[in-house]
Amino acid sequence: MNNNQPVIAIIGLGYVGLPLAIEFEKKYQTIGFDINESRINELKSGEDHTLEVSSEELSQANNIHYSADLADLSAANVFIVTVPTPIDKYKRPDLSPLINSSKMLGEVIKKGDIVIYESTVYPGATEEECIPVIESISGLVFNQDFYAGYSPERINPGDKEHRLPTIKKVTSGSTPEIADFVDNLYGTIITAGTHKASSIKVAEAAKVIENTQRDLNIALINELAIIFNRLNIDTLEVLEAAGSKWNFLPFRPGLVGGHCIGVDPYYLTHKAKSIGYHPEIILAGRRLNDGMAHYVASQLVKNMLHKKIEVKNANILIMGLTFKENCPDLRNTKVIDIINELKGFNFNVDVYDPWVDVNEAEHEYGITPITELKPSHYDAVVLAVAHDEFKTMGKQGLDKLTKTDSLIYDLKYLLPLGEADIRL
Repeated sequence: MNNNQPVIAIIGLGYVGLPLAIEFEKKYQTIGFDINESRINELKSGEDHTLEVSSEELSQANNIHYSADLADLSAANVFIVTVPTPIDKYKRPDLSPLINSSKMLGEVIKKGDIVIYESTVYPGATEEECIPVIESISGLVFNQDFYAGYSPERINPGDKEHRLPTIKKVTSGSTPEIADFVDNLYGTIITAGTHKASSIKVAEAAKVIENTQRDLNIALINELAIIFNRLNIDTLEVLEAAGSKWNFLPFRPGLVGGHCIGVDPYYLTHKAKSIGYHPEIILAGRRLNDGMAHYVASQLVKNMLHKKIEVKNANILIMGLTFKENCPDLRNTKVIDIINELKGFNFNVDVYDPWVDVNEAEHEYGITPITELKPSHYDAVVLAVAHDEFKTMGKQGLDKLTKTDSLIYDLKYLLPLGEADIRL
């Protein structure tokens, strides 16, 4: 490594990159890089709209330089890429953020430098897709002039208990020596310890199956919920009874969105298809989970008709828009699918979420969340996200929002049994 002293550049300062940069700056000179200048200005002012890093933590970070200027990256010798890896409208992996980051690094990388990727990808993507881009632009030779590592992110947005240092980190490198270096580097900030994989491909595969496993488990519980609903059995009661056994997995039914669980399986299935294998179970789970919004909307309409609530131009309140509770993250939220389904019935749909930035919701989904709840206005309320604010309201608070003849659909088991008209 140049100068034998790590100077670390974090590429992408979102939910993953910013916490990583803040931890590394405690040990090393760090450059926080993002192409979004407004994000850089926000961080320089001591604010983080993702709420992953507090203003106090930002103010105490004195060994970091935030920049949107590519030239500033030339001072670094370790580059850590934490850009998003989404899917396109056809549910195919979109590697363009990774490829563009690799092109950019090709312009600044020097002999002896190391590039570490954290973005979730399919096995082989780092060495087959990203590294050739760097080689082509830089003119340097991989594993001779520069090196690579892969250490998949495990950030859980909104989780203040399981934070970066307390989550065990998988590491890997393109040579045994680089694997040791990457492992030791992360070991300086990860108190929970590290797991050094034997290759970059193993580390990539480990990450992509973490969320695939969760996706399939939730798909099973969602299917059970559909079955139990037809049997007039409360799903939560069944799960709590089954959960009395020590090895029963405590999954709950619901919408599967976010930047990981609803996306990562498509990376694995894409790679599987490219080698001639068509995944059956993984894609079946994805289809079921992607269909839950339609199921929720149809159940709501059926129950409204059953209660003789006028469906035409009914007023519906969706409580929650983020992909999970108590965080502002809107990435790949499946609540939007429920909203679109309900709008197809010509309902008047209001969306309320105190955690959401209104401008971001308008930009990402064309939705303007309301900022004040309307008393005695709604024919139905859908509890879509388990924010603490909604728990505090309780049944009494929700009743103030609804008409005399109305119903409450509790997707998140926020209300005790019997207080909601429908539960998932």
